[in-house]
This record gives sequence, structure tokens and C-alpha cells, in this order.
Amino acid sequence: MQKTALVIMAAGIGSRFGKGIKQLAPVGTCGEIIMDYSIHDALEAGFNKVVFIIRKDLEEEFRRVIGERIEKITEVEYVFQELDDLPEGFTKPADRTKPWGTGQAVLAAKKVLDEPFIVINADDYYGKEAYVKVHDYLVQEQQKDGKLHICMVGNTLSDNGSVTRGICHIKNGQLTGVTETHDIFKTATGAESRNADGSVQELDVKDLVSMNMWGLTPDFMEVLEKGFAEFLSGLAPEDTKKEYLLPELVDHLIKNESAEVDVLETKDTWFGVTYQEDKETVMRAFKNLTEAGIYPQGLYQ
Repeated sequence: MQKTALVIMAAGIGSRFGKGIKQLAPVGTCGEIIMDYSIHDALEAGFNKVVFIIRKDLEEEFRRVIGERIEKITEVEYVFQELDDLPEGFTKPADRTKPWGTGQAVLAAKKVLDEPFIVINADDYYGKEAYVKVHDYLVQEQQKDGKLHICMVGNTLSDNGSVTRGICHIKNGQLTGVTETHDIFKTATGAESRNADGSVQELDVKDLVSMNMWGLTPDFMEVLEKGFAEFLSGLAPEDTKKEYLLPELVDHLIKNESAEVDVLETKDTWFGVTYQEDKETVMRAFKNLTEAGIYPQGLYQ
């Protein structure tokens, strides 16, 4: 069986979630967290390794809450996203407190990945179909045309509060661009986003959005590493909160014609925990999925 890895970005601070660490909040019928369901679905689809990207200060609690349980059923690696983990020649600005973003998070896993891999958010539920589609894509032999061949999963907007997502621009099943869009929320007539200047932009509720679920290859890591150095070189002193984001890098690669990104659409309902008030909705959703027989009562019993 070909080796494929599930990479989970779980280093987010979770400041909007309030007290407690949102990635470790129990939401399942037997106390499972969202990552339990993601790992269950990924292993079922054929992935056979899990890489957790976490903060070093969360390691002890993270291993206790989920890591030790998952180590019993598959290969597990831990890597750490740290503010001072920078390419040679760069140092952390003294006033930098915000994490460097999803691009740096995935780059932290470079030393433990020699196989194709899927990247997901720790606090999003994607549904079973997405993992099957990405796994099938990754185990296929990719074209040898000098370009990166990767994939992403797209879905329509959820009802779950105001979120930041990459609005996908698609032609003939391939991604032509990603626009990182903040404060997206559904309305009675469609969807809107609030811009930094206070203006409101109308969105098509049928547009596919990126859920930060990417199917990538080890070759992508070299591009990611080079891109991070270029990102850091371009920062101005006042850019203390600017992040190195996967969707923005992918958008750049597409526009430079150095990557082709196949869009895999899924119809599964997806949701996540961003705010404390989301938790009750998510718990109810997993209860319904369990009662419908999609998941057993107790994933690992």
C-alpha cells in the first residue's frame, strides 16, 4: 500500500474561542473532538500516517487528549510551529506575536514527510467523501510536465457563522485563482463579506470556497520553503501581523503557470468550531451523524 499522510494544522491560538483550546473541545457523543472524526475518515479512506502540527507549549495536553489514543492505531509524528522557526538569515521581529500562517505551519512538517499528503484544519469537519477523493488523487501517477500537480477540496459556504475562506475561481475543473476573503457570512438572500474599509461585497452563495484541504506532494515543500523566504524578504517593518498563507501561495503558483490545481468538489456538509456558540451546533451535528449510522457510537471502542 502506498504511503500517504494526513497533516493536521492544530497550532492555532484559538483566541476567538474564548477560554479553553478549541481544537481540543469535546463535541462527539463519547467525548470525541473534531480531529477524531477527521482521522477516522482519513484512515478509512486509505491514509496511513498522521502528522500533528502543534505549538510546543500545547504538546503535553495535546498528547494526553488525542495523541496517545491515535498512536495506538497508526503512525504519528509531531512537529511544532514556532515564531522563531525561520529560514537561515532571518530572525523574528521583536514585536511579532502573531503566528506566521498556514504556509509556515505546513513547512514545519517538511522533515517528516516523504510521501504525498493531505492538509486540513484541526477545527473543521470535512465529511467522508473529501478524504476518499483526495486519497484517490494522490495515489495516481502525476504528469511529468515540469509543473506541480496538486488538488484542493471545495464546498459551498456553510451556515456556521462568519469565517475567512478562499473564494475559488474555477475553469474546466481546475483552479484559476484563490481570493482570500474575510468575514464571510450568509444572509437571507445569499452571502456577503465585510472588507477592512467597512464596505460590503456580495458573494454568490454557490461559489466554491477553500476549506484549507489540500492534496500535496513532497515536491511542494521545496516551493513552500522558497516562497517563505521570499515572503519574509518582502515584509515591511509595520507588517507585524501579515501571514504566509497557503491559498495565497497557490494563487501565485497558478498565475506563474508553475502549478495546476484540480478542484475536487464534495457535497458533504462541513462545519467547524470558531466561536464558543458554535460548539452546541457542532455537537448536535455529530449526534445526528451518529444516530444516522454514519459513525459508530464511540469511534475507537
